[in-house]
Amino acid sequence: MERRFRVTVDGKAYDVTVEDLSEGRNLLYPQPGSMTVPSPAPPRPAAAPAPARAAAVAGAGDVVATLGGVVESINVTMGQAVNAGDKVLVLEAMKMNSPMVAPCAGVVSSIAVKVGDAVEPGQVLVTIA
Repeated sequence: MERRFRVTVDGKAYDVTVEDLSEGRNLLYPQPGSMTVPSPAPPRPAAAPAPARAAAVAGAGDVVATLGGVVESINVTMGQAVNAGDKVLVLEAMKMNSPMVAPCAGVVSSIAVKVGDAVEPGQVLVTIA
C-alpha cells in the first residue's frame, strides 16, 4: 500500500510517496520469531604472554642500555682498553642516536650485542673488567 506525504526540509516542501512493506510478499522486516540466530561461541581463553627475557644483573663494569632501541654501532673490540666516559656503542631510538659510555676504566671483556640487535632498558651491552 502506498501513501503520499508532504515533507518540508530547510523550508522547502517535497511531495513523497511511501510504500508500506510491513505486509505482503515484499516484507521488509521478518515476522517476530521467524528467524533464529545462533548463540555466539564462548570466548577463547587469552594466550599466555611470552615470558620476558630475564635481565642480567649488571655489575660495576657493565654498560647497560638506558633506553630501548637498536644497536647502531659498536665502537670497541674485545680486549680493548677504555677510560671512564669513552663512547662504547651507540643506540638508535626514535630516530635519535644515544651514545653509551664506559662507567669505569678497564679492558672490554665481553660484548653481548651486535649491530642491528634490539635492546631493552637495563640490558647489559658490554662488560668492562
